[in-house]
Amino acid sequence: MPYVFADFINSEGAHIAELYRERFAPSARLQEPRLMVATWALCAETQEEAERLGTSSRMALSLLRTTGKTIPVPTVETATRFLEQPAGSLPIARRRRMTIGTKQTVRDGLEAIAREYGAEEVMIVTITHSHEARKRSYELVADAFGLQPRS
Repeated sequence: MPYVFADFINSEGAHIAELYRERFAPSARLQEPRLMVATWALCAETQEEAERLGTSSRMALSLLRTTGKTIPVPTVETATRFLEQPAGSLPIARRRRMTIGTKQTVRDGLEAIAREYGAEEVMIVTITHSHEARKRSYELVADAFGLQPRS
């Protein structure tokens, strides 16, 4: 079977991907190991805008790790205020790998993650409060890789 590793949950899983390859047993369905890595990415026109949009996810992850509870993804304004407080600036909010930035920065980051895992495919998840910002992020990532929308 092919394997997908959720780097957005545990960004230290390259060794698990290697174990998958070492222990892979060919079958009628799949002759060679095939790996996809799923990771978190957010792309914007500028690094500053990407960082600003990323505050929503940073707040949600920080609260999940410190309280064990999920919250609706907060607005950038709410998240910025939270992260400016001492409790919001815990190092725990930055432990998870987040590929944030411009098209080139995100492309370089995603390619590095793919190399780290030896993955043939990368799937991204983008968590931000604004649906339009999330949609634009996916468009920018697609453009960074020269992908065209399907008609």
